[in-house]
Amino acid sequence: MYIPVWPGKPHPLGATWDGKGTNFALYSENATKVELCLFDSYGQETRVALSEVQNYIWHGYVPGIGPGQRYGYRVHGPFAPEQGHRFNPHKLLIDPYAKALDGEIQYGEELFGYPFDAPEQDLARSETDDAHLIPKAIVTDPAFEWGDDQPLRTPEHETVIYEMHVKGFTKLQPDIPEPLRGTYAGLAHPSAISYLQSLGVTAVELMPIHFFHSQPGHLMDKGLRNYWGYDSICFLAPFAGYSATKNPEQQVREFKRLVKALHAGGIEVILDVVYNHTGEGNHLGPTLSLRGIDNATYYRLVDGDARYYMDFTGCGNSLNVSNPQVLKLIMDSLRYWVTEMHVDGFRFDLASALARELYEVNSLAAFFDIIHQDPILSDVKLIAEPWDIADGGYQVGKFPLLWSEWNGRYRDIVRDFWRGIEGSLAEFAYRFTGSSDLYEFNGRRPSASINFVTAHDGFTLNDLVSYNEKHNEANGEGNRDGESHNRSWNCGAEGETEAPDVLRLRNRQRRNFLVTLFLSQGVPMIVSGDELGRTQLGNNNPYCQDNELAWLDWNLQEENANLMDFVRQLIDFRRKHPIFRRRKWFQGRAIYGSEASDIGWFNPDGLQVTAEQWHEGFAKRSPFF
Repeated sequence: MYIPVWPGKPHPLGATWDGKGTNFALYSENATKVELCLFDSYGQETRVALSEVQNYIWHGYVPGIGPGQRYGYRVHGPFAPEQGHRFNPHKLLIDPYAKALDGEIQYGEELFGYPFDAPEQDLARSETDDAHLIPKAIVTDPAFEWGDDQPLRTPEHETVIYEMHVKGFTKLQPDIPEPLRGTYAGLAHPSAISYLQSLGVTAVELMPIHFFHSQPGHLMDKGLRNYWGYDSICFLAPFAGYSATKNPEQQVREFKRLVKALHAGGIEVILDVVYNHTGEGNHLGPTLSLRGIDNATYYRLVDGDARYYMDFTGCGNSLNVSNPQVLKLIMDSLRYWVTEMHVDGFRFDLASALARELYEVNSLAAFFDIIHQDPILSDVKLIAEPWDIADGGYQVGKFPLLWSEWNGRYRDIVRDFWRGIEGSLAEFAYRFTGSSDLYEFNGRRPSASINFVTAHDGFTLNDLVSYNEKHNEANGEGNRDGESHNRSWNCGAEGETEAPDVLRLRNRQRRNFLVTLFLSQGVPMIVSGDELGRTQLGNNNPYCQDNELAWLDWNLQEENANLMDFVRQLIDFRRKHPIFRRRKWFQGRAIYGSEASDIGWFNPDGLQVTAEQWHEGFAKRSPFF
């Protein structure tokens, strides 16, 4: 079938419908040919070459093509892994600028750019076609009736974050209609929003909803799935598996309706975003998108041996953020989610990896410079997970202005303090008052500290006081995965117990952690389900558990009603008393015209803490009282 292709334009990248046809544009520095692959409703493929190239952007305009059209790319070029090139036109590739995709990636040997039976595997090129396994990108119509929806701009010091998983939060919620459970539409349901409002949280932080690889082979062999979603493939498309609609073009509108509904309920939307790596893995991973479009451009390769990938993330690869085009992809994605999807901020997974211009983490990296001067992104909430797994990656307290950070030192010292570890008193005081030692020196305020005791990664609050050791056997890795040093205490019995004394102590410990969290200076973050006493049975890494182990058990509302009410009262108490959510630092000196100080420290005897007592292991009552 003949399909006319006009020259079109190199910008914007991706598929852009103008009402009469669609412009397609794809960046590849090293390609020798790019084919646009159009699919009809029966899956029949028609290939047309994009012959226009400008500044390494291959582009063309196809008249008559509009919303709903399915497409992908086949990119030709050298297959020379030792030189960093892995072009393979037998592999259908996902447009990195796609706004929607029609389903999920299906696993099969055809996904890989090399034959499994080759003697050196990835050095030989596979000639099997994988189009039947790859979801097709969708041309979309961006029109949406936002009405009077506007950014809520909740001040940082008034923010209370609720970290959650779209599917896990809604999958078992009995008040949500069953067809909507586990979806964006389910989270937008009035019962879900009213629950969040009843807690008093001001923002939800959604675990990854960028389109990700959900069925990698190493998990499928064990009957498991990628539940958490930290393996992004497309940074502009919502994950199709969380959509209630069967029409892929409607996925974008469903997510927009979610944001609009949350905003109407007074709740901001923060996305957990993963720009440090992709789900294509290491040199033995599948060819899904960027690897086949231009591997040497998009990924950090080992100097002198470009067959292999630099890996600062533990996931097999690292995006080449020092390349201007890769940086542009990330920035275009961020702006899209703010301007078109109306989200209020981002939490950057393993953010230190984004700051590695060469090897060391650099707080003056181009990534930070561009965000700092960007009129759109500099005005939203920016939260860093301030570490990665490579040398020098732990950067808590070292991110620049505009950034808040997951304060890992807060988590660690609060856990140690309440399990009675010696030497924690002085640092506990720093963390409780906003961590001025970490954030004040470069002009940031207490809200730079995102305080948390638990998060998706690690024990739940219930498990933190119920287990001394991780119990990840269900993950099929011999309990080797997940953090081994959890700073937890089981209060006298490992796991489930009916011992009254142990249960009373665990109940008190949960409340100790919660009171500390919500009365500390900084921004409190609670992980979904902790207010219900949710357990993962000691599994501190349920990234692959798309089942009842990781989903919220809403039956706990009745069983742990007192705990839930306690959390609500704490959040309300914090809201009513500005002293617990100060905008500026305590100074530790007398208030003008008064003998009172802006803060005072007292020991259990009611006396001022002395300099000597700060060096003691923890707060103690004097033996003379």
